[in-house]
Amino acid sequence: MPNPDRLLSASRTRLLGAVALLGAVAAVGLAMAATPRTGAPSPAANEKTPGAQGVIAGQVPAQNAQAQRAPVRTSAAPVKDQALLNALDRWYSAGQGGTLPALREFDNEYGKLGIINAAGAIDTKGHPFFEPLGANGRGCVTCHQPAYGMSVSAESLQHRWKDTNGKDPVFAMVDGANCPGLPAAERASHSLLLDRGLFRVFLPWPPKNAEGGALKPEFDIEVVRDPAGCNTHPVYGIKSANPTISVYRRPRPAANLKYVTASNGQALFIGKNGMPASIDPETGRSTSMNFMADARQPTLKTQAVDAALNHGQAGAIPSADALKKIVDFEMQVYSGQRRDRWGGRLVDAKGYPHAVGTENLRDGRTGVLGDNFTTPVFLFFDEWKKAPDAKLDPKAAFRASVARGADVFFTRPFWITGAMHINTVGLGSPTKRTCATCHNMHMTAMDLSAGWMDLGTTNAPWANESPELPLFKVTCHADVPPHPFLGRVIYTQDPGRALISGKCDDVGAIVMEQFRGLSARAPYFSNGSAKNLREIVDFYDRRFNIRYSEQEKQDLINFLSVL
Repeated sequence: MPNPDRLLSASRTRLLGAVALLGAVAAVGLAMAATPRTGAPSPAANEKTPGAQGVIAGQVPAQNAQAQRAPVRTSAAPVKDQALLNALDRWYSAGQGGTLPALREFDNEYGKLGIINAAGAIDTKGHPFFEPLGANGRGCVTCHQPAYGMSVSAESLQHRWKDTNGKDPVFAMVDGANCPGLPAAERASHSLLLDRGLFRVFLPWPPKNAEGGALKPEFDIEVVRDPAGCNTHPVYGIKSANPTISVYRRPRPAANLKYVTASNGQALFIGKNGMPASIDPETGRSTSMNFMADARQPTLKTQAVDAALNHGQAGAIPSADALKKIVDFEMQVYSGQRRDRWGGRLVDAKGYPHAVGTENLRDGRTGVLGDNFTTPVFLFFDEWKKAPDAKLDPKAAFRASVARGADVFFTRPFWITGAMHINTVGLGSPTKRTCATCHNMHMTAMDLSAGWMDLGTTNAPWANESPELPLFKVTCHADVPPHPFLGRVIYTQDPGRALISGKCDDVGAIVMEQFRGLSARAPYFSNGSAKNLREIVDFYDRRFNIRYSEQEKQDLINFLSVL
């Protein structure tokens, strides 16, 4: 690995003052528990906290009661030859059998994605990750496809709808439709999944503690807009016999999870807000709280139970052996871009650059803070900076753009303001930092510190206007402090962690997602509001008034595309 002292060029030296305190957010989360804001109820005020007992999280029984009400189509057979369909779409159907090689590459818009199984080739026949787990024919693989970075893309779902006449299990009415009460055969009933890659996430209201009892929320919630009709539905809505709130989210990648699930020395309390950390019900240890958008599940095992019972509409919990095999598979699979249309093979024979490519992901260390010049989030791209004339060597010119994009990500300062669980952890508002302040986890660009934050992707006034999504009015109770940046009344497309914690400060707060395999799994953000990589960059440019140049934007896009 190159000597980090070489990185201190004149341009970086000028920025040392801006990045000297980049570790503050993660350091707070790893080293100590933050003190709750003055006037906020102590954890004891809610008596119990979210979590799980055994393999069942507190909200799962209520969710399963709703899942069992959703219609199940018994015939999900595609209308075309299945072997041909799989070859064309690269789609793994639950129960189809076959082998997932130790290394497989899949074409995408930017080049080739790689999937590596560290344990070697996987025989999918009979493997519980690849077999149907419930009544609707879905397996884990249904929504976590190798070709799409162990997630799914909106484009892949559109192809699947066309090729199967909408009969694939991925379109199951329980959450593959905008609402289970809509006509199953109509495309419009599945528009959020087809156009934005969003599955319905249905959560009990009020939220539940680990034992399944009701938590007392700090706010009231009203449905302002309900285009899918699910939040006001007499069976599936907030005023039904089993009160439920529906939000719509992208499935997170089931890959690179050795980084995502590493607890990194997490204390018993969350550094960002002083609340109790999530606890593994089997070991009693705190967990990373990083692998779901709202951190509602403490472990991969409890998440697999949740998925089987609710997404799969299973009538029983998978066996202990099945759960172990699912978790073991998820912990050994790695996903990342390997080749680029313009940049060629991304990793040379010596493994350089050391943060891109699937082999480097497989071999990397977990628990490493990346907001420093010794171990930057995505290490070093120095050798790619020597760009000749683009007309003479377009590959080298593209690689130089990637290297510049890495520098923009890591060293380009801007003012971060009004971001809950960022500006509230002692940094002040505004604070001058870089992308790596929040995206600080080595190799993945998640947040090394457990928790969630509000970057504005779902809350007004910053969220992209999305009339196809529900809109909620949240009113914080008079006996708790108002939200420090949004006040006592908040309008949101997705209350995020607040649907689990019941906390006013958590409204719209979402757990950071990893950056790997982005090229294979558009659209982006938890609500699919960024259709492509350019829209990610444009959102942050607008949200924090960064004023990127066009060159900086293109360099950032090229950088993100090779991860």
